[in-house]
Amino acid sequence: MNPALETLMLAFTAEDGIAVPERALFLGAEPHPALKAWPNVIGWQPLKPRATAWENAGFTRVDEVPNEKLPLVMVLPGKSRDEALFWFSIARDRTQPGGRIVAAMPNTAGAGRFEKELSQAAGNIVSIQKHKCRAFHCVVDERADEAVFDAWRDLGQPRQISGFTVEAGIFSSDHIDPGSQLLADHLPAHLHGNVADLGAGWGFLSDAVLKRCPNIERLDLFEADARALACARKNLSHHQHEVTKLSSPTCYAEDEPRIHFHWHDVTTGLPEVYDAIVMNPPFHTGQATDVDLGRAFLKTASASLKRGGKLLLVANRQLPYEAALEASGLAWRKITEDRIYKILAAEKR
Repeated sequence: MNPALETLMLAFTAEDGIAVPERALFLGAEPHPALKAWPNVIGWQPLKPRATAWENAGFTRVDEVPNEKLPLVMVLPGKSRDEALFWFSIARDRTQPGGRIVAAMPNTAGAGRFEKELSQAAGNIVSIQKHKCRAFHCVVDERADEAVFDAWRDLGQPRQISGFTVEAGIFSSDHIDPGSQLLADHLPAHLHGNVADLGAGWGFLSDAVLKRCPNIERLDLFEADARALACARKNLSHHQHEVTKLSSPTCYAEDEPRIHFHWHDVTTGLPEVYDAIVMNPPFHTGQATDVDLGRAFLKTASASLKRGGKLLLVANRQLPYEAALEASGLAWRKITEDRIYKILAAEKR
């Protein structure tokens, strides 16, 4: 279980802990057995695997943060500074006067620094440290510095990178990922038919595929972060109804969308098979390197390619993906590499 979540729950189980309210909101919700005894807790979670875990545990999940004030808002933010501060501002806006915000973060994610930030904004703070994490909570009252919260609200507004819309907290939210750029620069123009982008993020690689490969009939984006997927919808909207060469029957509906967006955990498999797959697979779970996550993407890609289907991926040079490709029955070759990244092309035998 997430150590930060365990530490957060200590705020309610300590001898002088916070009383459990009738209703609560959980930003970045993750299930905990103790929450089953709570009267009513609503969870918002933009990451598909965690959202699924929350729902499977029997809790109520919402796609959008409800626009109401509650006596308690809990926060488990990610590692991005702008994301964490923006989530604090959301918590402040959803907490009723006299209500409480409770947050928890790993020490390695800068928990002490964020505690000081929230203390300066709210004017009061109580802290608990355990499991190499820190939980801290404050009361929302007249001591709150609204100018600070206003500045934090601005951090969550959409921003632009080279004409693409992004937002705080999603992957590569302040620059174009150089690995994705390298793959975009080496995309072959012959990709055709039905294509998937796994871990599509805010759509940079999909945009490059659509520009480079005119014979793509359908492009499916699979992304676990709902916020990134929402940005991808905006970034690819100008491609949606472009004319393309179709090999499908003449009865093909003219208004059939060419691009499809899926909030999906790629490691669970895909619902379709494809002529080609492109990807910049993730290799971090939270702050920790997780090579198995990238391997799981490769396994899914292999299972989801048609015979003779093509896979194109970019990865850090040190990641041992070649053996995973061979184990999945794919014939591979290295297209290029630089000081940090390599591009591998594979084909399903």
